Amino acid sequence: MASAAIASNPSTLLKKNELGLSSFSSSSLPIQISKRRCSKKVVSVMAPSQTQRSPSTTGSVKTAMTMTEKIFARASERSQLNPGDNIWVNVDTLMTHDVCGPGTIGIFKREFGENAKVWDREKIVIIPDHYIFTSDERANRNVDILRDFCTEQNIKYFYDITDLGNFKANPDYKGVCHIALAQEGHCRPGEVLLGTDSHTCTAGAFGQFATGIGNTDAGFVMGTGKLLLKVPPTLRFVMDGEMPDYLLAKDLILQIIGEITVSGATYKSMEFVGSTVESLTMEERMTLCNMVIEAGGKNGVVPADNTTFKYLEGKTSMPFEPVYSDKQARFLSEYRFDVSKIEPLVAKPHSPDNRALARECKDVKIDRVYIGSCTGGKTEDFLAAAKVFLASGKKVKVPTFLVPATQKVWMDLYGIPVPGSGGKTCSQIFEEAGCDVPASPSCGACLGGPKDTYARMNEPQVCVSTTNRNFHGRMGHREGQIYLASPYTAAASALTGFVTDPREFLQ
Repeated sequence: MASAAIASNPSTLLKKNELGLSSFSSSSLPIQISKRRCSKKVVSVMAPSQTQRSPSTTGSVKTAMTMTEKIFARASERSQLNPGDNIWVNVDTLMTHDVCGPGTIGIFKREFGENAKVWDREKIVIIPDHYIFTSDERANRNVDILRDFCTEQNIKYFYDITDLGNFKANPDYKGVCHIALAQEGHCRPGEVLLGTDSHTCTAGAFGQFATGIGNTDAGFVMGTGKLLLKVPPTLRFVMDGEMPDYLLAKDLILQIIGEITVSGATYKSMEFVGSTVESLTMEERMTLCNMVIEAGGKNGVVPADNTTFKYLEGKTSMPFEPVYSDKQARFLSEYRFDVSKIEPLVAKPHSPDNRALARECKDVKIDRVYIGSCTGGKTEDFLAAAKVFLASGKKVKVPTFLVPATQKVWMDLYGIPVPGSGGKTCSQIFEEAGCDVPASPSCGACLGGPKDTYARMNEPQVCVSTTNRNFHGRMGHREGQIYLASPYTAAASALTGFVTDPREFLQ
């Protein structure tokens, strides 16, 4: 019946006004959307004949599946499932941090008992990263709770910090959980990774299912290693064309969110494919998947390939098996982009889908620039910013805060030479440009934090930021205005004191 009811997949080229989007520049990119439509037919049916028929010898008919559906099928030990199915999933990795960890631990102990043991001490990863470098007693207490629990449970992967005055004195401390998970080899193709943070979806860059869950669900996973999940339908984003040298993955995901809005992928998987995606580094793929939650997505996923496997070399000894969408897999919608036509973008206050061309905001005066977070605080993000500063040869005109995501990223800023700089490192270029000294690695001011958090917006200022959210109060002050941008655009804006298209310095 299903096959008879499904019509062919017409592809329609829609402009933005046809999508119900706000008016946009004439240079903006039209996208091609392909949707599966169902039609009902009424036909006359004759009564079946009564002749005997031999049993079928072809076996059961299997429906083609997407990557996410295949991962769910494997994790639930099923051969077949469909979007909307509710299934018990076996979890490969559970991550929590200092903000949600104490609550998760409290629920685990309440439901399973004060002396209960976790389901697998080697599959739980606990990473302090949010409110670390602060004198706030409650924030410090949260890390103490994590430490006591990890000692009690003998958790193998606890990345502790005890000396808040000098992060380098803590060899186990990593920094932002989503980047640390990748750097420490906890992200593997085909697996299920759940975390008590909405940006856990970052790990989908490795071809795995990764999503954020609440403390109650995490407490249950902590005790059982399982969780009841609904299989999401999949939206497919095909990105082709040569990536211009003034664009980064942040521009691509802002383009997508601008098209489908912050609710356009609610409880849907977002699968990224195409020649452009294949050309991206792992860190850029992480940026792409990181912000699917800003579109309401359940998860983002990129097919694993040689780029993935090379990144994982030396990071994990665990076996893994990648999966890929079948050619006949069912996608709820398909969006096509010619990346060569995209221009540098920003998301204006106060929503990630409030998209605009950077050049259209050139009259917006800013007070500060922030480069950091799980979205824009990776090594390649800082290399991109340094490239702009190096090309300009000028000094920044507004305070420019640099917050490396992890301790490894911080070390890279002082150790990796920037291409074309004659051997200069990022830190040297940042110093010459007049930026603040790179801060201790953490989530920093991305989500505000205690009032003594480095670079927190304690006044109603205008900030260009490489972070992921620009809601009221997100970085501190409720009346602050945040323009989300790529590291290229953030660095260019720091040099002018206005929102600036990076092509002013890169071409």
